[in-house]
Amino acid sequence: MTPKAKYFAETVLLNTYLPHRPTTKQALFLLDPHLEVLFGGAAGGGKSDALLMAALQFVEWPGYAALLLRRTYADLALPGALMDRAQTWLRNTAAKWNDAEKTWRFPSGATLTFGYLDSRHDHLRYQSSEFQFIGFDELTQFDEGAYRFLFSRLRRLADSPVPLRMRSASNPGGPGHEWVRRRFLDSKHTDRVFVPAGLVDNPHLDQEGYAAALAHLDPLTRARLLRGDWTARGEGALFRREWFQVEDEAPNEMHLARWWDLSAGGDYSVGLRLGRDPLGRYWVLDVKRVRAPSAQVEDLVRRTAEEDGPGTLVLFGEEPGSAGKALTSHYQRNVIPTVRVEGVRETGPKWVRAQPVAGQAQAGNVRLLRGAWIDEFLDELEAFSEDERSYAHDDQVDALSGAYGVLAARGGFGSWLGGGRGGDDRRKADAEIEAVFGRQGGGDLESFLASRGGGFFGS
Repeated sequence: MTPKAKYFAETVLLNTYLPHRPTTKQALFLLDPHLEVLFGGAAGGGKSDALLMAALQFVEWPGYAALLLRRTYADLALPGALMDRAQTWLRNTAAKWNDAEKTWRFPSGATLTFGYLDSRHDHLRYQSSEFQFIGFDELTQFDEGAYRFLFSRLRRLADSPVPLRMRSASNPGGPGHEWVRRRFLDSKHTDRVFVPAGLVDNPHLDQEGYAAALAHLDPLTRARLLRGDWTARGEGALFRREWFQVEDEAPNEMHLARWWDLSAGGDYSVGLRLGRDPLGRYWVLDVKRVRAPSAQVEDLVRRTAEEDGPGTLVLFGEEPGSAGKALTSHYQRNVIPTVRVEGVRETGPKWVRAQPVAGQAQAGNVRLLRGAWIDEFLDELEAFSEDERSYAHDDQVDALSGAYGVLAARGGFGSWLGGGRGGDDRRKADAEIEAVFGRQGGGDLESFLASRGGGFFGS
């Protein structure tokens, strides 16, 4: 018997806690030696069984600890979901269930714990724990930061034969679709593996009946669940990757602005530098994106302003209310006092605010200066939609919309960084604003802006 066959026999075929044998694709998942493995793609491929089998592979080993996660407790407790399925598999075995800890304990001393990451800091409850197996069910529902943090909880004793494993199962779609696709399908990393599985790979399921049920879904969801298509996009997507041309050099003469979208709740803070050239084209020159305490963000803003130089106007998006103005004032007085700083009030839905720059992108008027930030930037833009529940982040979209709004309204007229405008210049600028945002219901620009409490970008 080969070492791999012996491993499979001892941890799977002779494992008394597994009620049935795995399918071929599930066996590939269970045998894979790599640190990270994602299983699934299409619906009906046996993802939940594969993940639970993987978690139970080493429960005969003393001290083994496994953790299985869902995004919310409600997801975890659903009928037929992992925790309910484990009850069916284990309730008539020697394993004992602790409901308060949501943990199965085995005669060997091994444990299988069920958890969830419902809020932004829930992953920190595991910061003093250690596991040899961590599994994520429906990985695209999770935040990438929480996923990466939990690698720090994978530990074992030096002489332990139990492998460290990070395992996931997921269909395409969901708020984390882009980062999961990028990490497992697009990456060339040698220790990450994707095991695709679909309806045809699961002989235990009524394939014909399930396929008939999936046929009633909308085209996007059907493509993702029936075919496991990670590249399928909705028709309502506002941005498309192919609209953006990546260049190695940008024009020297441009009006420049850096828009900062600062997080107040532990999300990403983003600073996007946008230029408008004499031909009316827009250039995304750089994106700073960080999740950090406010002191580190302030330091980043200060250093970035020094790098950009005095020719770049620094803008801060302000939500309605006094807090936004206070934040801008703080940065203006205490962080970058030698730089021209303006606060710009953000009103109206994000989807609406992004439409003007999306139109420019579709027309081929938005270029990108080559840099390491581009992939994550385009991933976020492509995931952005009118349904805020369908994507994880929109900070870069907001920064692009804001910077574009200011440059489009001011581009080419009057003094860029200083002073006011003369009457002719003001009339030209107002005309350009009208061209950017259009007329609503035939009214004039003032009525249009007044209907939105001062406008998309004005105060």
